[in-house]
Amino acid sequence: MTTQAQTTSSAGSRLGAAVLVAAIGLTLMIVTGHVQAATLHDAAHDMRHATGFPCH
Repeated sequence: MTTQAQTTSSAGSRLGAAVLVAAIGLTLMIVTGHVQAATLHDAAHDMRHATGFPCH
């Protein structure tokens, strides 16, 4: 009986994680869809410099 309770809890946890990941992904798609391209470029460019990645 303990095994069944653990399996049910694990399935619920997986479902919750999947819903959270889907919500984050949808939010990112919506936000980036409404932002100006130059703003996205500048943010990515600044992040590359902040992490020490050479970009030019």
